[in-house]
Parts: sequence; structure tokens; C-alpha cells
Amino acid sequence: MPEWMSPQELAKDAEAFARLMHALLGLYIWEFVTSLPFDWDFVIGRKKFRWPMVFYFANRYFLLFALIGIAIALNVTEEVNCQALYTYNQVFGNASIGLASINLSLRTMAVWSQSLYVVIPLTIVILGHWSLLLHGILLKAAWIPGVGCAITETNNTLLAASFIYAMAFDFSVLTLTGVKLAFAIPGRRVAGQPSRLMTLIFNDGLIYFVIAFLANLLATIFMLLNLNPVMSIIANVPAAIASTMETFAQVSDKDVSDKSFIQYDAAGNAVVRASSTDDVDSKKGDFYAGV
Repeated sequence: MPEWMSPQELAKDAEAFARLMHALLGLYIWEFVTSLPFDWDFVIGRKKFRWPMVFYFANRYFLLFALIGIAIALNVTEEVNCQALYTYNQVFGNASIGLASINLSLRTMAVWSQSLYVVIPLTIVILGHWSLLLHGILLKAAWIPGVGCAITETNNTLLAASFIYAMAFDFSVLTLTGVKLAFAIPGRRVAGQPSRLMTLIFNDGLIYFVIAFLANLLATIFMLLNLNPVMSIIANVPAAIASTMETFAQVSDKDVSDKSFIQYDAAGNAVVRASSTDDVDSKKGDFYAGV
């Protein structure tokens, strides 16, 4: 069992953290560049822009800004304003976490045909989540000669609360979506066809909610273990990246977006579907759950 608070272990963990952040930056840039054609379709009008896509685009670009800021903080060799740099990283990083949860919530609201019994509670939960994320921006950082930028003061309790809240939030939208889709798929299984559970997870996009929940669960576990300052936050960025990448996957997945959740008829009615073959409900509105 390693001595987690020893200087040797802290130095080793810090090096592992830096390498992980660079690898994640490379992974996200690769995903970002390969998915740019999807964004470009909205610029040239090939795809119709709907207002909830604002959250999707903000999520993608804010996380990119945060990762670039983290890379700068890890590699800077000359004295800079570390307080401003880390505040920048916190603003865009926390915003990307909150926006990923909003994107999942919008999908859940659409599945429930914008029922006020679902929309109002989820909106309240979203506001509570953002209040925690905004409070998490408040930290102190300074330039330490021979070390570089370093965080000198932060609220670990608030940070842990934010990830626990996000985990509970993701589990709630996972449950709401799963319940609605499960009861919306009638009939018995036909030989050779996938089970209802497999249909829910893969064909109807429930896998995206599961990924977001597990990502935040991992970050929460490391936070609560509190092995040392480095290990406590080592899973935070992977959780944010996983949530953001699965958000893009659910938006761009044609099988999920065009068939599983919502379509628009000629009159502008949002037709919500439980699967590729079963209609659930139809309600007037211009609401996003896919493109």
C-alpha cells in the first residue's frame, strides 16, 4: 500500500496527472476535429438549427477552451497570472460539466413530451447543479518558483458535493428516460430480435445516460477516497470529457436522434417516439432531442 501523502508519491502522481491531461487533450482534439463536419452542416444550413443546440455547441467548445487552459497551466515555464488562468479553467471546465447534464435533461424532457411534471423538477435540479458549479469556481492559485502554477486553496467539500450532485442528477435522468421508454415499448419479444433491455440501452440511446452516470461515479469515488490532492481530482477531467463526448454521440446518432426520440411533422409538431417502430406521444413544440 503506497504512502499517498509522501513527497515521492505526490511527485509520481503529479507526473501521471500531467501525462493523462495531455493524452485526454489529444483524444478530445481528435474527436473535435473529426466531428467538425457535423457542426459545419449547421453553419451552411444543411441542418436546421434549433435553440437547444446552443447548449450542445457551448458544451463542446467550452470544454476545448478548458483543456487548452489546463495544458498551458501544466507547461508554462515563465511566471504568469496563475489566479486568472485557473479561474479561466474553472469557469469553462465547470460550465462544460453543467452543460453536459443540461443536454441529457433536454433529451429526457423530450421523451416525456415536455410534461411539466418532468420539466419543472429537472429545471430546479439544473439550477441547483449550476449553483454548486459556480461556487466551485472560487479557488486560489499562485506562481511557485521551481514548480509553476499551483492551487493554494480550494474547497474540496464543495467539489465533492458537485460531483455527488452530478452523479445523482445523471441517475435521475437515466431512470426517468428508462422508465418512459420501457413502458412505451409494447409487445412480446420475437425470436431473433434483441430483448427489450438491449433495445432500450442501444437502439434508444440509454447507453449515453449510463456512460455519463458511470463517469461521474468514478470521479466521485476518487474525490471521496481523498488519497491525496492529485488523486482526488485525477478523474474529474475524464468525467467531463466522457459526458461531453457522449452528448455529441447522442446528438449525431441518427438511429437515436431521428428514430428513437423525436421527429417533426410538416405542421411543426414534435412527435416523440419510444423506438424506431413505436409512437409514444405527439405534442406541439420546437424542442430538441435530436437533429
